Amino acid sequence: MSEKSVDTENQVDEELNVTAESEVNSEENVQEEQVAGTEDEQIDKCTELETKLAEMTDKYLRLSADFDNYRKKAAQERVELISTAGKSIFTELLPVVDNFERALKSMESAQDVPALREGVELIYNSFLSFLSKQGVKAIECVGEQFSTDNQTAIAVIPAPSPEQANVVIDCTKKGYTLHDKVLRFAEVVVAK
Repeated sequence: MSEKSVDTENQVDEELNVTAESEVNSEENVQEEQVAGTEDEQIDKCTELETKLAEMTDKYLRLSADFDNYRKKAAQERVELISTAGKSIFTELLPVVDNFERALKSMESAQDVPALREGVELIYNSFLSFLSKQGVKAIECVGEQFSTDNQTAIAVIPAPSPEQANVVIDCTKKGYTLHDKVLRFAEVVVAK
């Protein structure tokens, strides 16, 4: 080969190398631009996520504080309700106490026992009326079938007849219900 052809070949090789290098450099530039673009996008996404996290944290803290305030307010209202729940009951009991005080005063100088008895019966009836208004009822059990739902047997006697087996013969202590729930079980004598 001649020197010219070698020079031409070298020139071509150099041009190819320069072209290849420029293509590699341009590809690297494109990749760097893509990476730079990707980094910017990632920074934007991170910033956006940080903002959302801050908003969610703020909402959570506010909701938590609101719930805590609600819980405290409800507890305070419950305490107030419990402390004043009996107010109306005690207000209605005061006239009964007044009547008892008048009866005790009249007992000191009373000569008429039937009149005194009548006064005490009036107080007793007014107290039963008060209990009835509050939903308290006596459990009627004498002559009824024995039931462990609202009665307690304190004694058992032999039944005078087979029909009276498991029947309440006597009530030694009255039982009471409040709105159909047992306040106190009746203590009864049962025939078996």
